[in-house]
Amino acid sequence: MSDSLVRPAIKLTHKAAILVLNAAIETAEAMGVPQCIAVVDEGCNLMAFARMDGSRVLSIESATRKAMTAATTGQPTGGISADKALLLAEATSGRMTNLLGGLPLIVDAQIVGGIGVGSGTGEQDLEIAKAAVHFLEGVIGGAQNR
Repeated sequence: MSDSLVRPAIKLTHKAAILVLNAAIETAEAMGVPQCIAVVDEGCNLMAFARMDGSRVLSIESATRKAMTAATTGQPTGGISADKALLLAEATSGRMTNLLGGLPLIVDAQIVGGIGVGSGTGEQDLEIAKAAVHFLEGVIGGAQNR
């Protein structure tokens, strides 16, 4: 009976959050694009954050909101129409955004968190987030194959 009352969950660790953050920072540095980078867990709790020298101070909020949106929806940010994006922001008091640069962190088909990157163009933000997700997938995949 307890099987129907609880479910197993995979959780993002602080160590993994820092690895994801560092992978994003390295990519941003290689691109020459200073960024604000946020990593949240599946409950949208901030686990790791960096504001690189030269990034925009207001991107602190947008990066965090991108990470939260991706973790909540399990989808990349930036994929809905502009009219729906405004409704999304309004309905969530600005907590969710449709700006490019947010990606979910998924392990074994479970959402474990999200990463949000902001301060470059949307395409740059997304490229950096993708590199960090790819890095995590490589580390997780390598660990599972041992």
